[in-house]
Amino acid sequence: MLVLGSLAPVRAEVIERILAVVSGALVLQSDAEAAIKLGLVTVPPGADRLQAALDQLIERQLMLIEVDRYGPPEPPLSEVDVSVREIDQRIGSGERMNAILRESGMTVDQLRLRVRDDLRIRSYLLQRFGNQPVPPEDEIVQYYRTHEREFTRDGVVRPFSEAGIQARDALIAERRSQLIREWLAGLRRRTDINVLYLPGR
Repeated sequence: MLVLGSLAPVRAEVIERILAVVSGALVLQSDAEAAIKLGLVTVPPGADRLQAALDQLIERQLMLIEVDRYGPPEPPLSEVDVSVREIDQRIGSGERMNAILRESGMTVDQLRLRVRDDLRIRSYLLQRFGNQPVPPEDEIVQYYRTHEREFTRDGVVRPFSEAGIQARDALIAERRSQLIREWLAGLRRRTDINVLYLPGR
């Protein structure tokens, strides 16, 4: 019985697996898990957590390819330090971040490199999409009217005279986000992406 028991099948623990390949670059499950735990990606309520993280990591890799092609200036080390501290504070500070790094097999230097690349991406997006034209006032008014909830306080809609600047900035930000989404869609069409992850498996 002891011999038979020792021959019973044992379910192997999955240590690592490839979720996707983006232009030759691997996106690993450990990458996704670390990004989730460190708060580097957003997982909507009820969504498949790995799928949500994978989608964002694929987009990040697409942007990084473009960044490496055009080479924006390196971020100052002080900015990298600040961003790492913000991650540490966001997840609870102290030993928590060290534990996550150990679980994912990521070193502090690798985290700093990731943060550095995120800052390079942010700089590139600002350079490419930051200077959006100011919309005409009638379009700002239309946005204000169709997004009243954004300008409501204590059940009262703020008048346009008070909320006009906020409405203008929100409309500019919305259009900038739309341009970035269209740009990313174009990058997806032009890039070899092989997604291996199947939700629920």
